[in-house]
Amino acid sequence: MRSISIALLAALSLSGIALAQTPQANHMHALYYVPPYVKAAVADPARGQDASNDARRKITDVMVFSEVKPGQKVLELIPGSGYFTRVFSSIVGTQGHVYALWPNEYAKEDADDVTATQKIAADSHYPNITILQQPAAQLSVPEPVDIVFTSQNYHDYPDAFMGKVDPVAFDKQVYAALKPGGLFVVIDHVAPAGSGMADTDTLHRIDPEIVKKQVESVGFVFAGESNVLRNPNDPHTIKVFDSSIRGHTDQFMFRFRKPG
Repeated sequence: MRSISIALLAALSLSGIALAQTPQANHMHALYYVPPYVKAAVADPARGQDASNDARRKITDVMVFSEVKPGQKVLELIPGSGYFTRVFSSIVGTQGHVYALWPNEYAKEDADDVTATQKIAADSHYPNITILQQPAAQLSVPEPVDIVFTSQNYHDYPDAFMGKVDPVAFDKQVYAALKPGGLFVVIDHVAPAGSGMADTDTLHRIDPEIVKKQVESVGFVFAGESNVLRNPNDPHTIKVFDSSIRGHTDQFMFRFRKPG
């Protein structure tokens, strides 16, 4: 009996650890459920080398937190190499669509990634992707979308190379692009508490609280955050490109909902 009790306690202890480590524990849900369409999209062999970054970038957690579903319309801002684009495309499927938006100003600085996005959109495996190119200060989309998603680039919009876009004006455009009930998901590098936007151009970081304040000011309702990308060992005072922290910065992930 004692051995059985010990085994049972060990099993319960392990299950408790597993639950504590699940992303949904950070999302403040009781259970962590990964929909089959998310699992299938992440496991898609067509993603190639992207999969090697999944453990670090927490792709499954990000997709679950974003609440993306088949048939939805997604606007992805500044899609980089297309890491998230491929997965969004697979999840929303043939009845959905992904708009990959490159602001003209950013595209001039990142021609390689723009080309990478164009290659993905031309791939028959991803027939539901449309690339948008437009001025940074004039965000628009051909149809209302269910999700607007931005990873590591909210902080770029107010910088000089982007034309110093007013964040609140930008947030209003995001709000207008979404369907009622739609979500705005923001991931970015954490700056020191209370720093506001002081480090957006120097360290490429932004204070999470200023983001929350700006986004809520245009009518969005804060709808949750996740800690899966947080790193307590990041000092917040060095550039995100510094070799000591690159790829492992402390990042916040916020979700905002448009009422209705």
